[in-house]
Amino acid sequence: MLWSLIKIIAFIAIVAGLTYGSIYLLESDGGVMVTVAGVEYSLGPFQTALALIALVTAVWLGILLFGFLVAVLKFLNGDETAISRYFDRNREKRGYQALSDSVMALASGEGRAAMEKARIAEKKLGKPELTNLIVAQAAEMSGDSKKAEETYKKLLKDESTRFVGVRGLMKQKLVAGQTDVALKLAEKAFALKPRHEEVQDTLLRLQTESKDWKGARGTLNAKLRHGTLPRDVHRRRDAVLALSEAKDVIAEGATVEMREQAIEANRLSPDLIPAAVIAAKGYIEKGKPRNATRLIKKAWDAQPHPDLAAAFAEIAPEETPEARIKRFKALVKNTPEHSETKMLMAELYIAAEDFPEARRALGGLHESDPTQRALTIMAAIERGEGANDAVVKGFLAKALSAPRGPQWVCSNCNAIYAEWTPVCDNCGGFDTLVWTTPPESEALNVTSAAMLPLIIGALEDHSEEEMPEAADVVEGDASEAPESAEAKPV
Repeated sequence: MLWSLIKIIAFIAIVAGLTYGSIYLLESDGGVMVTVAGVEYSLGPFQTALALIALVTAVWLGILLFGFLVAVLKFLNGDETAISRYFDRNREKRGYQALSDSVMALASGEGRAAMEKARIAEKKLGKPELTNLIVAQAAEMSGDSKKAEETYKKLLKDESTRFVGVRGLMKQKLVAGQTDVALKLAEKAFALKPRHEEVQDTLLRLQTESKDWKGARGTLNAKLRHGTLPRDVHRRRDAVLALSEAKDVIAEGATVEMREQAIEANRLSPDLIPAAVIAAKGYIEKGKPRNATRLIKKAWDAQPHPDLAAAFAEIAPEETPEARIKRFKALVKNTPEHSETKMLMAELYIAAEDFPEARRALGGLHESDPTQRALTIMAAIERGEGANDAVVKGFLAKALSAPRGPQWVCSNCNAIYAEWTPVCDNCGGFDTLVWTTPPESEALNVTSAAMLPLIIGALEDHSEEEMPEAADVVEGDASEAPESAEAKPV
C-alpha cells in the first residue's frame, strides 16, 4: 500500500516537473539560430529542446539499425549472433522435449517410439552421450540386439560413458550365453568402477562358474572392502572359495598346497564339512592325528556328517572294533540325540557284533525317522540277533520306499548332489548347497533305484545259508556318496 502511494507521488512529481519545464521554456526569450544551405532557422527554447530530443532518438535508432544489419551479415556468414542464439535456444528446447518424450516412452515400454524420439533429440541437441543410452535400451526392449550392440559400442568412445557401454555389452553377452566374453567385459567394468555392486556380483558369479577361484577371492575381498558384503558372509564364502582351490589342487596332485588351502578354508569356516574333511586328511598324511581329531570334533559339534565320521575312522584305520567304539564316543559325546550319532554308533556296535547295544544305540530312530539307512541298520540288527527272514525282509521292504535322509541340496532350486560343490550346476547359485533332507518326492525317486540291488540280494537269501558277518551287512556305509552325481531339480 505504501509502495503504491510512493509510486503515485513520484509520477505526479515527474508530470509536474515536465509541465513546469515546458511552460518555462515556452515563456523564455532567446533561442538558437541554425543556418542550413543559406537558410536561417530560428528555434525558440522549447523547439530547441524538442529538436535535441529528436536528434538523440534518430542517432539511437540509427545505431540500432546498423547493429541489426551487422548481425544479419554475421548470421548469413555463420557466426554466432543474437539471431543464431534465438534459433539455437528454440532448437534446444525442442530437443530436450524430444529427449523427455523418449524417456517417457522407454518407461512406458514403447521401444520403437523411444528410439524415434531419441533420434530427434540427438538431431536437435547434438549430444549423443545423452541419447545413445536411450537408443540402446529402446533397441533391447524392441528386440533389436544388433542396434543395441552398435549403440553400446558408440558409448565406449567417450570416457564419461565407457562404463555404461561395457556394462551394456556385458549384459547382452550374458543373455546370448557367451559367458567367456561376458567375463572379460565384467572384469573391464569392474576395473572402471570397482564399487559397482551389480558388476561385483556378476563378476563373482562368472568367476565361480568358470572355476577361477583365485580371481573370485579377489572380487570377494573387493566386496568386503567397499562395504557391499557383511564380514561374516565374506568369511564363509572366502572359505568356500579356498576349499574350491584346494579341491582343484587335489586333482593336480599338489598335496602340500592342497593341505594349506584346505586348512585355510577350515580356519575361515570351521563348520564347512568338506573343508574339515580335506584338512583332516591333510593332517593325517602329515602324521598329525591330534590336529585332525581336534578339527573333526569341532566340525562334528557344528554339524554331524557321515564324511566326518569316515575321516575320523581314517585316523586309526587298524584299530579293533572295540577300540573304535571307545574313540568314537569321545567324538559324539556332545550330540547324543542327533540321528547321525545314533546311526553311527549302531553301525559301530554291529561291526563289533554287539547287536543288543546296537539296538539301544539306534533307539526308536527307525520309527521316528524311518530313513533308508536307519531301516537298513535295523534289518542288520534283526539279522544279527537271529530274527527270521520275514522280519529282515520287512525292514528292507520298508527301506525301499523310505526317504534317503539328509543329502546335499541346493537351497535355491532343490537340486540334489552326491557330493558337495561350490556352485549349483542347475541354477548357478554360489554356496547354496546345504546338508538337509530333500523333498520327499525326490528322495523316493532316488531311493528306489539305490535300494533295488539290496532288496534283490535279500530276496535271494536263504535261511539255510550261513549268515554273513554283521560288518558285511553295513559295509556300504551311508557315508558313501550317492550313486548318481547329477543334480536333480525338484
